[in-house]
Amino acid sequence: MSASNDTNSGLIQINYNDQIVRMFTLATLFWVTIAMLVGIIIALQMAVPQLNLTEWLTFGRIRPLHTNAAIYAFAGNAIFTGIYHSTQRLLKTRMFSDGLSKIHFWGWQFIIVMAVITLPLGLSQGKEFAELEWPIDIAVVLIWVVFAINFFGTLLKRNEKHLYVAIWFYIATIVTVALLYIVNAISTPISYFKSYIVFAGIQDALVQWWFGHNAVAFFLTTPFLGLMYYYLPKAANRPIYSYRLSVVHFWSLIFLYIWAGPHHLLNTALPEWLQTLGVVFSIMLWAPSWGGAVNGILTLRGAWHLLRTDPIIKFLVAAITFYAMATFEGPLLSVKAVNGLGHYTDWIVGHVHLGALGWNGFLSFGMIYFIVPKMWKTELYSKKLANFHFWIGILGILFYYVSMLAAGLTQGLMWRAVDANGHLVYPDFVETVIRILPLFLFRTLGGVLFLGGFVLLLYNVYKTIKQAPKELAEETVQVRTSSSAPAHPEQGHRKLEGMAAAFTILALIAILVGSIIEIVPTLSINKYVKTENKVKPFTPLELAGRDIYVKEGCFTCHSQMIRTMHSDVLRYGAASTIEESMYDRPFQWGSKRTGPDLARLGKKYPDLWHYMHMEDPRAVIKESIMPAYPWLITSTIDFDSLQKKVSLFKKLGVPHSEEDLSDANNRAKEQAKKIADVLKKQGVKEDVSDKKITALIAYLQALGQKGGE
Repeated sequence: MSASNDTNSGLIQINYNDQIVRMFTLATLFWVTIAMLVGIIIALQMAVPQLNLTEWLTFGRIRPLHTNAAIYAFAGNAIFTGIYHSTQRLLKTRMFSDGLSKIHFWGWQFIIVMAVITLPLGLSQGKEFAELEWPIDIAVVLIWVVFAINFFGTLLKRNEKHLYVAIWFYIATIVTVALLYIVNAISTPISYFKSYIVFAGIQDALVQWWFGHNAVAFFLTTPFLGLMYYYLPKAANRPIYSYRLSVVHFWSLIFLYIWAGPHHLLNTALPEWLQTLGVVFSIMLWAPSWGGAVNGILTLRGAWHLLRTDPIIKFLVAAITFYAMATFEGPLLSVKAVNGLGHYTDWIVGHVHLGALGWNGFLSFGMIYFIVPKMWKTELYSKKLANFHFWIGILGILFYYVSMLAAGLTQGLMWRAVDANGHLVYPDFVETVIRILPLFLFRTLGGVLFLGGFVLLLYNVYKTIKQAPKELAEETVQVRTSSSAPAHPEQGHRKLEGMAAAFTILALIAILVGSIIEIVPTLSINKYVKTENKVKPFTPLELAGRDIYVKEGCFTCHSQMIRTMHSDVLRYGAASTIEESMYDRPFQWGSKRTGPDLARLGKKYPDLWHYMHMEDPRAVIKESIMPAYPWLITSTIDFDSLQKKVSLFKKLGVPHSEEDLSDANNRAKEQAKKIADVLKKQGVKEDVSDKKITALIAYLQALGQKGGE
């Protein structure tokens, strides 16, 4: 029985479902370990490229595994742990359905396992933070719906009329993540694990960063703010500093955040009005973000001694401090001049990890230290170990962030350096790689320290659980039903807090306004395309090569977007136009330049150079840190799939010729034979006319060479 009534007193006895909280807690601990181990592996691969050991463990394949594990496995399970624990207590009722809770848990773990399997296999849509292929996308949506039904069902049966601020943030998270994920994942499948996004070029770029930026906003920020509003007052045994500030914080944050996505595309071919929109709203985000941080920290006003004595408070306050730092730096990087220096550099990597490790990581650890003793009915095994974990974690974050900030500033300044004669001071891209290589090792050391601190948490939790009683009874409380509580006249926001449906609808409207204004105008791409600049589509073989490029994760290190900045034009050629990527699915503008931009790569080097570069990058560029791809020389092209791809693209508006449409396979074989013949003349002994390396060379040689019609 989950509840029993005392009709005479108006009291009801509630048994909370703590089993689901324990399940998500243990899942969080497991996936944190995996996410951080993979992170350390790819950090080492950046410094020692020979550690790209096999086809399935190259940087391009497992970097998306790291980001997905960190976001959806670690942060996702941590969010669900806190929401299932706090929601029941804030609403004074058991979760709507124990069955839905279990479906949610096991369904989410299944999705993560599928990601762990498919991403190293190269089954990827090639969209940052959204690489999962269409069957897994469908599973994500279905499990999210299960979670939403369970959560909103709990709202309907609540015994507390008013919704506390943490619940506001949970509501905004659930409705917004659903919208973001569904829109960004709209694609057309051509096989069981291959699909193509319906958006193309600038459309895809804008939708992707509307999703990507707001995945940070509504998966890594708003739910964690909800957790902050619950666990910090609980741990400190003090009310939140300001109710009014929490109201302003919530509504201004969810309204403003959704507009800021275009700041990821500054100085690019994106229309100027959208770039300006992104800058303005990003700068405005300073106010609500810092308002929330102030509200959290000042909750300790009059109880600062807890910072010295309570490790849980240390973790939570440090998390809020890192949140304040990250939300100061984010708008700063959205200023166009600063963005020109920082974008595509490791500064952005440092910025992201400042939030991921400091804000999401430390808040999750503080929450776990708070929850575990309560869920296992015992005391925390060792506060000393928790304190030691805190200081090692802080040191790890500082090593990581400072090394990446230094690397990013070095990259940005070297890329932009122009001498008195108007020439690039460092024309060879690899010069920047040489300079920052030692910093990659310092970054790895930071990750190792952070993981080392987490190992102490694992041991502490293990010992805590080991000393727990064998029988874990669910927490039982007696609460007064909301219907039996005395009524008081209410107005304003206080009245809204008693109207869950109206509150949810208003939150949805708040995030829809910016989304519609930002995205809808760009869906009519023709208004931005100059007829004289239209480009020819890729040939069937080049499309096959492009799929290989995406499969190998080349987009994680190379951009295909020459910015309008003078130094970019000097280094790579004329600034990219909207037309050049108008048929690209997915777009390849990129977010990081570990290697140079490739937008004008075509015909810059002979075919043999590309062959040797893929077989062993250090054979042509001694200092290269790029992985080798020898399997492309022995793996065969799937010519039979090309007809279906060309037909699909034709339906999506790509102007393929009738010859490409009717005879894609043979035309691809003819082009591959020509490239193989050239390679044989240049010294390649093997016949590679049906090998993937030939298709990839065809694609790379086509970049920037499609011209206008």
